[in-house]
Amino acid sequence: MDAFARDLGWAKLQMSLTRRWCEALPRLDGVRLACSMHLDLKMVVAVETLLEKGAAVFLATCNPTTVRDEVVAYLRERGAEAHAWKDMPGEEYASAIDKAVAWGPTHLCEMGADLSAAIHERGLETRVKAGLEATGSGIARLRSLTPRYPIFNWDDLPIKEGLHNRWLVGLSTWQSFCERTHLTLHGRRVLVVGYGLVGQGIADVARALGGTVTVAERDPARLLEARYAGWEAGPMSPELLARADVIVTATGVAGVIGAEEVKHLKSGCFLLNVGHVANEIEVGALGTRREVVPHVEETRPHGRTVYLFAGGSMANLTAGWGDSLNAFDVTLATMVAGLGYIFSEEGAGARPGLHPLPRRVWSEVAAAAAGV
Repeated sequence: MDAFARDLGWAKLQMSLTRRWCEALPRLDGVRLACSMHLDLKMVVAVETLLEKGAAVFLATCNPTTVRDEVVAYLRERGAEAHAWKDMPGEEYASAIDKAVAWGPTHLCEMGADLSAAIHERGLETRVKAGLEATGSGIARLRSLTPRYPIFNWDDLPIKEGLHNRWLVGLSTWQSFCERTHLTLHGRRVLVVGYGLVGQGIADVARALGGTVTVAERDPARLLEARYAGWEAGPMSPELLARADVIVTATGVAGVIGAEEVKHLKSGCFLLNVGHVANEIEVGALGTRREVVPHVEETRPHGRTVYLFAGGSMANLTAGWGDSLNAFDVTLATMVAGLGYIFSEEGAGARPGLHPLPRRVWSEVAAAAAGV
């Protein structure tokens, strides 16, 4: 048995909730599902079942750095169409979105809203009946559009946002950092940029692992929340940047660490990003990059050594494996439940626009995960 087959077998064994909700799906003949999402091992558990149930599936990625080529190859063998590979260049990434839309999907499963944005911003003809969106950045994009079909937001659910965002991103990010760098956070000053749910988890785990944590937040309400939680916190400033040994961006804002911020970084500082796409750190402002160990690059802006982790892309999935199997089992079972809903007459028949995924669709997943 090769390593991929072994790992996939273990994932299936551990992801019992996802398998349960997959088995409950009806036959899906006639469904054409286009996906723009992270193509890692855990996704196989759901996509393989969709294919077995009769759906046609087109796979595009929402982030080229998180693609696992062996996953794409395996799902192609099972019948999926795909235009995705690890570190694919920008023009091919854009081409994948075009190909997915031209393929004629009836339903969408997205992380970042690339497909829906392309359809609406370009005024493309579409036969899409309904879609799912899983990320805060995607929801922000969709709110600037006037959707022509129903799109269901499952990012804001307590069993997605309240579990994955709040607890798992922080844990898996620091696991990846420690494993790849062979360092710990003991004695290191960690600056967490952004105090949303992801930033909260990043801060908590950093402290648990021995780091001395400071929070940079520009929103007054979140800044106040950080201080009430006991963190030293303030707006981004040269002083906060200059003190930090490790800086983590968790904002969803492009260029939050740009050329001006780079001027203030101390020698030996690490830069990490946990945002959905690789634009929170302006990598170009760091100058020439030289890999010193896998997923760690040395740069020399302003004559100081600064280490870039995971190329400035999503740290926990680019340099690591992301959420644990048991935790992501809840997330993926929720996605499958959402897909079952948009495949139904009720979901596909909803009025055009952005809607929360109905509570009754995901509450059974929550109950099963909680054992009640």
